[in-house]
Amino acid sequence: MAPRPIALVTSLSENGVLNAAPFSSYNYLCTDPPILGMGVTNRPDDKYTPKDTARNIRRTGEFVVNVVNEAIAQQMVLTATDFPPEMSEVELAKFTTAPSDVVKVPRIAEAPAALECVEHSTIEIGRSRIILGRVVSIYVNDKYLDPTGPYILAEQLHSIGRMNGLGNYVKTRDAFMTIPRISFEDWQKAQK
Repeated sequence: MAPRPIALVTSLSENGVLNAAPFSSYNYLCTDPPILGMGVTNRPDDKYTPKDTARNIRRTGEFVVNVVNEAIAQQMVLTATDFPPEMSEVELAKFTTAPSDVVKVPRIAEAPAALECVEHSTIEIGRSRIILGRVVSIYVNDKYLDPTGPYILAEQLHSIGRMNGLGNYVKTRDAFMTIPRISFEDWQKAQK
């Protein structure tokens, strides 16, 4: 299996409790408009009870995907604990927050990047749901921005990914390789 990116999602309950939870069934799906998707299962009970994140997004229509790197990995794992809805994983993991630019849900200040989202749609499938979010604003810490172009210095971000099995993760530090893409014209020239 290949590593899966981790979305550390912050969302607000109707009562203003800030929730944080990691999801590795997640990725971007479109760029125009910018849409990401994440799979969220129900709580492991017989009542088909949605997890706090899904319930909060459905009720408020907003959430933030915070990028997880090595520096916040341990705190991210703590947020996966099945705390009661009235407890804030953000506080328990000792994260600090920063205001978002567009949505009411704050981002995690320690995260190197964050995607502010509004719910585009939710598809319920069995005991799970696929939440599609439209990205309305992006935060990236300046030290990870490539000054020569519209790219992120991902090899310096040191994000982590999820592997199969509970507690299995991979690092991207020293794992990057570059394979340049070529144009069709350059490919044709190489064939001669």
